[in-house]
Formats: sequence, structure tokens, C-alpha cells
Amino acid sequence: MPPDAKILIVDDHEDTLYALESALAPLGYHLTRATSGDAALKEVLRGRIGLLLLDVRMPGVGGLDIVRYMRGVEQTQRIPVVLVTGFGPDTALTSAAFRLGVADLVTKPVDPWALRTKIRHLFDTHQRCRALEQELLELRALTDGHGPAERRGTLLPTRRPAAHARHQDRTA
Repeated sequence: MPPDAKILIVDDHEDTLYALESALAPLGYHLTRATSGDAALKEVLRGRIGLLLLDVRMPGVGGLDIVRYMRGVEQTQRIPVVLVTGFGPDTALTSAAFRLGVADLVTKPVDPWALRTKIRHLFDTHQRCRALEQELLELRALTDGHGPAERRGTLLPTRRPAAHARHQDRTA
């Protein structure tokens, strides 16, 4: 994930967008907004979104539709999503959301402290995972084309077939 990754806040009501932005502003992250599902999808596909805070029910493309689409696209399928709903407990919604891999489902009115805590944890964890994935890709690129003999003397472990490793463990 790029270092300038943003949190995208999506809601069709300006007052809710303002309230959510105000709740998250103390975290110091880059925040951006969308007022429709279509605008949210366009923003997500631009590739700079690190977390999505998304209203469930909006005219046109709703929150679950956006998540369903994102999970089918490789570049967006692991972006953490927090759904926001103003309709209280709904077991069908909760079940559908978590089946799609939504990180959390919060109800309005939102507790700003709790929201900041959840968002900070999810965003930071996602950033760390992406950084580790990038580092792994770079390490693999450095070791491509080098067999075990060329890697000896480095800090990178050589790969042994699992069966060979089990045999070695039994004989030791």
C-alpha cells in the first residue's frame, strides 16, 4: 500500500460524512469522501485506499454491493471495510457482511472513541501487512535464480522439501 494511502468515508448524507470525518480527524490519516456507491468504487479502483468506512444503505449501489465487487477484484479484495448502519441490529445484514469479509459493522450514532480505536488498529495492521508483502516480494526478487549453493552464507534460509525436513527431524 502506498505511504499516502487514504481512508475513504462513504455516505449519502453530508452531515454523517462530516461527523465521521470529525471523529477520525484526530488520527491524522489522509481522509477522503464519496457520497455515492459509484463514486466510492471509482476512488477505490484508483488504488490509494487503505481502508473503507462505508454506509450500508445508499441509493443506487449500496454498501454490500460495493464490498461484493471489491472482493472479486484482486487489487481491492484485501482492503479492510467497516460498514456503518443506522438501522440497528439486523442478523441478516450482519451475516451477509461477515461472509463477505467485512472487518466490522458499527451502528449509528457512532461512538467516536471506539471508531477511532477500530480504525487505527485496522488501518495500521493493513499497512504493516502490505509493507511486509512488499518486502517479501523484494527479497524473492533478490534470490530468484540463485540455488541453495549460491545462498549459503546469507541470512536467507534454503528451502527443503517438507518430507526431507520431517525425515531430518526424526533422525536427529
